Amino acid sequence: FNTYGPRMRTDDGRAVSNLLTQALRGEPLTLYGDGQQTRSFCYVDDMVEALVRLLAKHKGLPGPLNLGNPEEVTLLALAEAVLDVTGSSAPIDFRPLPVDDPVRRCPDITLARQVLHWTPRTPLADGLVKTTQYFRGVLESMDRRRPLAAANVA
Repeated sequence: FNTYGPRMRTDDGRAVSNLLTQALRGEPLTLYGDGQQTRSFCYVDDMVEALVRLLAKHKGLPGPLNLGNPEEVTLLALAEAVLDVTGSSAPIDFRPLPVDDPVRRCPDITLARQVLHWTPRTPLADGLVKTTQYFRGVLESMDRRRPLAAANVA
């Protein structure tokens, strides 16, 4: 399941980082298919809290435990939220859906709620604001370090 937040790489290939990077650069946002496939996005602070609780509960787990945000979000809704939070007017570029792309990803966190007394608390919009602030700084820093085009120097 998708964990996102500050300190993730801008080029890691996941939906949040791809869309934020494209929006902040004014590039078209790439979506595959019609964007109606769903994903779940868990803010990093919530995931860390779950992992700390899991480590503290080192005995007695009844089996595999899913960690993630059970709120399903379409990729189109994510792209629209990214455009909103970044203020970008970039278009959305719909491309063919890869054959192996899952239509739905959503964790069942019932066991995590019962055993760890945990549920994610950060709304997607709030997490995107924090992640966008971080990405803005990273991309601005990268742009400052980008070498200038070679000029004819005699």
